[in-house]
Amino acid sequence: MARKRIGILTGGGDCPGLNAVIRAAVRTAIRDYDFEVLGIQFGFEGLLTSSAIPLSVEAIRGILPKGGTLLRTTNRGNPFEYPAMKDGERICVDRSAECVENIHKLGIDGIIAIGGDGTLKIAQRLCDMGIPMVAVPKTIDNDLAATDYTFGFFTAVSVATEAVDRLHTTAESHDRVMILEVMGRDAGWIALYSGLAGGADIILIPEIPYTPENIISSIRTRDREGATFDLIVVAEGSKAVGGEEAYLDRRSKRLGGIAYRVADQIAQHIKHEIRVTVLGHIQRGGSPIAYDRILATRFGKAAADLLGRREFGKMVALRGDEIVSVAIKDAVSKMKYVDPQGQMVQTARSLGVSFGDGL
Repeated sequence: MARKRIGILTGGGDCPGLNAVIRAAVRTAIRDYDFEVLGIQFGFEGLLTSSAIPLSVEAIRGILPKGGTLLRTTNRGNPFEYPAMKDGERICVDRSAECVENIHKLGIDGIIAIGGDGTLKIAQRLCDMGIPMVAVPKTIDNDLAATDYTFGFFTAVSVATEAVDRLHTTAESHDRVMILEVMGRDAGWIALYSGLAGGADIILIPEIPYTPENIISSIRTRDREGATFDLIVVAEGSKAVGGEEAYLDRRSKRLGGIAYRVADQIAQHIKHEIRVTVLGHIQRGGSPIAYDRILATRFGKAAADLLGRREFGKMVALRGDEIVSVAIKDAVSKMKYVDPQGQMVQTARSLGVSFGDGL
């Protein structure tokens, strides 16, 4: 009887812990189910080009602590909306049937798709077309409602917290306002956790629109209380009341620059010098912390088990201390946002943290 062959791919942005997922999934698939494993390169793009490499136990040795992804990744390979040129204009075409055909040509009996909201939606659509799919959630933004946490999130928080700590010392030395911009398109989890962990004075998140006047008021209040500096952590998707997000590239909806906008909005109204630091992709890179390695390993093992049990159309998730499975379609139906009335925000407010909303 021929061995079953499965594929593994990583889609969307890179994230600390992806290699840990791959390692655990490969080991479990081979040792527990005697599967043959192919690594699909560049996410779903690799299914259009039949770009696959064999993954043996030897091939994944030593990748546990490494950042990035052994399989490489892209966020531009959606087979249902693939970019193309026609008559000199950029259009999108549906190449999903070609994708399915190549999966069959590769002899793949099931696929583990590791990615965020976009990747999971593609996985569900391929599953609807008859491709056996299981999924592993991946986002440093921690904004998928179906799981308590996603791997990579706490590594990103750790990096951001260290940045806040380092900015704290230079802010205090120079009596400055230091503004740190962190990732968080629609959800402010990284800003909230790192701001609280690093002792930020002001935290700006997408879920709570701010006003420049309230930021200025908070800084002046601290001045009266004898503080000589301020730390502001701002998520990239934050915006003022009645305003919009800051974009580096509006056409591609690439966010960035909100920290500089905040600096401009308050500069003429406070006595302190202002300095801006944009953390950017530093939050995505580097070795995952121990918690994320363990969570990613548990996710990888659980995903291989789902394929082994033929439980297709499912995504692994963390609920409390247990790894469970949920339907992919349910996992992508709802995002997880910071609750403005939730315990984390209320804890920060009790410590005197301002969210720029005057409360």
